[in-house]
Amino acid sequence: MEKLISDFLKFINLNQGEEERGKVLDNVKANISFSGSNLWILACAIVVASVGLNVNSTAVIIGAMLISPLMGPIVGAGFGLGIYDFNLLKKSLKNLLVATIVGLLVSTLYFYISPFKDTQPELLSRTAPNIYDIIIAFSGGLVGAIAITRVEKGNPIPGVAIATALMPPLCTAGYGLAVGSYRFFFGAIYLYTINCVFICISTFFIVKYLKYPTKKQLTETNQTKVKYIITTLITILILPSIYFAYQLFEQKKYQHAVDIFLENEFTNKGIAILYKKTKFNQNPKKLELGFLTKKFTEKEIKSLNQKLKSYEINNTKLVVMQDTTDLKSDILNEIKYNKSVLSEKDVTILNLKKQIADNHYNNKALLAEIKILFPVIDNITIANHNFNEGTDSLKTVPILVYISKKRLEGESEKQLASWLQQRLSKKEIQIYSQINNNTPKKN
Repeated sequence: MEKLISDFLKFINLNQGEEERGKVLDNVKANISFSGSNLWILACAIVVASVGLNVNSTAVIIGAMLISPLMGPIVGAGFGLGIYDFNLLKKSLKNLLVATIVGLLVSTLYFYISPFKDTQPELLSRTAPNIYDIIIAFSGGLVGAIAITRVEKGNPIPGVAIATALMPPLCTAGYGLAVGSYRFFFGAIYLYTINCVFICISTFFIVKYLKYPTKKQLTETNQTKVKYIITTLITILILPSIYFAYQLFEQKKYQHAVDIFLENEFTNKGIAILYKKTKFNQNPKKLELGFLTKKFTEKEIKSLNQKLKSYEINNTKLVVMQDTTDLKSDILNEIKYNKSVLSEKDVTILNLKKQIADNHYNNKALLAEIKILFPVIDNITIANHNFNEGTDSLKTVPILVYISKKRLEGESEKQLASWLQQRLSKKEIQIYSQINNNTPKKN
């Protein structure tokens, strides 16, 4: 049994593959400064992240996280706290403060001058942190601290940059300042603070676990003070996040009950719901519904309100929107919002549909018109063709192939080309003829 425990402890031992501690500390100290190139990189990363949040692009936001140097001073603060190097701790916190102020200024300026100020889902998701964000920040910080102390750094560092997500909440706070929303600002700054503090604390734990030599020997009383400060800070940050997590759980539970209610009382009875909106944060809560054709009497609405309690949907008022004007306005607002949150897949589909529409010609209608002007033509087909692909001189030209018993010649040929250019609003048309199913010949 003792051998099994010994083997297990050896298996999870972090001292294996550890980098020389002097080199680790030199590397940590080199990455905490925010001046020169690091400041420029931070400013550019802030702009990239702000654009990603502005256009709701997850890929762009991830790119900003990867190029951001914000992890440096936070890890430095964790090391400074772990080895009781208070000069390193002060320098790290000072640089983190500078980075935070620069990040807020750049993001606020961007969102202030940006013409697009719609609140995208990527922005909304950074305004109400909960206990899960703390777990992510702490776990990510552990991975980052472990990777920094290894000889082989490997892939964890970019992963930590993405998982801990320091840039988006900082940019969201800038958005809050730009649009004058203190709820956005304080919610995002709280999330940013959670990430910074728990990355720092997890680094502190790794430094202590690896038993890095302390720079200054503290008395037992002072060590106790440090532990009290860390405990107090953790408590202050955890309690609100637990409340937010509870609110999230209650909201999901409430929405599930609402979905069951709608399915049982309307969908299963063949009543089509045209509009649905839940206002969870109101008191009482409000469930707004609009229907395609069904009209409800006051008695039916009252009965539906009473049924809400049997589905454990408490403190909620059901509002059936039967006024055509109000319902139309709400539906248009909902459509406008949905348009702003189109996924990249939807945008790609729309672009492809546009390309298909641009390349489509109504051969049947064109044939009917052409036969009036040129009775000898029996059939046609027309489509766009790309010339000089892969070069700077790429051009798209409509190609018409017509089938007839007799080939158009001279003035008739010119008239057909001229008419098609005018009819299709194209500068250039190429025409080919096919006589008696032979190989097409260019006119």
